[in-house]
Amino acid sequence: MSSATPLSCNDKISKPLHVVMFPWLAMGHIYPCFEVSKILAQKGHHVTLLSTPGIIDKLPKLSQNLSPFVKLTKLNISLHIDKNHIPQDADSTMDIPSNKVYYLKLAFDGLQDSVAEVLKTSNPDWVFYDFAASWLPQVARSLNIPCAYFSPCPAWSICFFDTPKEQIGDAASNRTKHEHYYGPPKWISFPTNIGLRPYEVTKLFEDVKVNETGASPVFDLNIANSGCDMFIIRSSRDLEPDWLDYLAEFYNKPVIPVGLLPPSMQIRDSDDEDITLDWLQIKAWLDTQQPSSVVYIAFGSEVKLSQQNLNELAFGIELSGLPFFWVLRKGSVELPDRFQDRTIDRGVVWKTWAPQPKILAHGSVGGCLTHCGSGSMIENLYFGHVLVMLPFLLDQALYSRVMEEKKVGIEIPRNEQDGSFTRSSVSNALRLAMVDEEGNAYRKNAKDIGKKFSNKDLHNQYIENFIDSLHNHKYV
Repeated sequence: MSSATPLSCNDKISKPLHVVMFPWLAMGHIYPCFEVSKILAQKGHHVTLLSTPGIIDKLPKLSQNLSPFVKLTKLNISLHIDKNHIPQDADSTMDIPSNKVYYLKLAFDGLQDSVAEVLKTSNPDWVFYDFAASWLPQVARSLNIPCAYFSPCPAWSICFFDTPKEQIGDAASNRTKHEHYYGPPKWISFPTNIGLRPYEVTKLFEDVKVNETGASPVFDLNIANSGCDMFIIRSSRDLEPDWLDYLAEFYNKPVIPVGLLPPSMQIRDSDDEDITLDWLQIKAWLDTQQPSSVVYIAFGSEVKLSQQNLNELAFGIELSGLPFFWVLRKGSVELPDRFQDRTIDRGVVWKTWAPQPKILAHGSVGGCLTHCGSGSMIENLYFGHVLVMLPFLLDQALYSRVMEEKKVGIEIPRNEQDGSFTRSSVSNALRLAMVDEEGNAYRKNAKDIGKKFSNKDLHNQYIENFIDSLHNHKYV
């Protein structure tokens, strides 16, 4: 059991800090902030985490030891919702289709006065924000509060999607055409194959171009990025040393990796919370499987698979002949008829919450079929599992390309124009990663990177450096 402890004379702390956090309204942005909040609280610092009621209510309950240090504050976003376009109770990206994000962003911007009031009344030492709140640095500056851009995604996402100020006047550098996104930006000075596929760029242009009103989403990345006093990145130098260095040079600001926040760093109220009938049932099945033979399959809370994609995915999993544990979020699409009957001797489809870290830690799991969400990727790599990757969102696509560069994972081939994939491409990628001789190097590399990512002393040092940086920063 982890608990907060009082500051001792051995702590390199001059005074307890108070940090306000205001992340974007997506669970992949909230959870890393929540984990950092608990880590800060454990070390005697105070955090106010601002979000919407629906998101706050989804967070795990804080222990009695940590709750005095973490204030979860609900902001009333319903006052700013355009209910002609999204439901009145929608307050996160989980509640809306991707083409309605514009309206959620408008409501998010409507919280500016509420956030400013919290900052005025609490006068924190720092405020953390991310890409969506480009207006927050100006508010913080008017109150003489330093602000940090807290990114749950690696530095490469920031560097790839933002155009340097000195390049903006150049149309080619400003990437007004689809092909400008197919490869690495021309201002990146080190070798990399990072880039987007044509079908991903098409979606990017559709998302930022128009919705039914003809208006553009108001994500001003350059203002959001350049307005901070410091970057704090959920990352490590083992993952992306060149990108972290380039980000610091790119914006001429301190870039502080907070570490990967892997499972070993995550603070739980009690180990008993996962010892449930569900886990006992899952473990009993995993115990019957051969070591490193099972593919763990999960696509997170944000990805909404079409019926066609789900069908091809299911048939590909079946065709591979591999044992699998598939956490399938309930939705409007259904598995192919009799899929579970045909695979019952070697696979499980789990349709409720599953204790992912516990499953990944089990010796029978050898690889993961993943959407490449940042949190899931970190957990998968922490346990040294080879990856089979099927990204659907743009930051996930970049994660997949980098993991291909590092040869720890295989991306399922897709049609370059429409993003479709076939059951045979799913099956072939799974077998290559898990059992084929040609995949030996990928499996070895994944285990090697897992040893680095699971180094607890290293991640503790990242946390110490992070807190020291907050204390030692000279606000101008």
